[in-house]
Amino acid sequence: MDSNFWHQRWERREIGFHQPEGNVQLRRFWPGLELPAGTRVLVPLSGKTPDMAWLAEQGHPVTGVELSGVAAREFFAEWGVEPARDRHCGLDRYRAAGLEILVGDFFALDSQVLAGARAFYDRAALIALPPELRRRYAGRLCSELPADAAGLLITLEYDPAEMEGPPFSVTGEQVQALLGERFRIRELHRAPALGPDDPLRKRGLTALTEVVYRLDPPPGR
Repeated sequence: MDSNFWHQRWERREIGFHQPEGNVQLRRFWPGLELPAGTRVLVPLSGKTPDMAWLAEQGHPVTGVELSGVAAREFFAEWGVEPARDRHCGLDRYRAAGLEILVGDFFALDSQVLAGARAFYDRAALIALPPELRRRYAGRLCSELPADAAGLLITLEYDPAEMEGPPFSVTGEQVQALLGERFRIRELHRAPALGPDDPLRKRGLTALTEVVYRLDPPPGR
């Protein structure tokens, strides 16, 4: 799976992963992080999620990182804001109203972008990546975010024998193995998530669980 896979998904409008109303669990659990207004939030593989707008409306500067320029343009169009465009850290940047989306490969992202974020929100990054890239992605979060960074992670769990990702099933044990040495991980929510008309049913899925984790720096940081 390479960058062309995701570019083609956007060009063909195969974006069943997009949640037009945003994710209700973000609104439920984000306030519990008790992050001060002004804390910059990193949103990896952001797509055009309206969750970024919600975070900005809570007073957070937001940095989304997204491979598709189509997604970035559509985000601002749907938010009703005209973005400025420039280059930042070697990537195209769209920015307005305290929110920026950097367009390009997350793995080519300059380390200073991660170092500038004291929080992160991941609903669609970890589950979008196959195992090798998942480890690389988690490694960057662990090594390059500030020592006191905290975040909210949303994953999906299902029987991999029923469907080939993406989205990929990522278990709690896998989350712990990937991120547990760097973060204190707490499961906040677990519930069935496969609706009667979910397009994943057409791919063979019969059951799906959404899981929300809170990630905090370990004691003493």
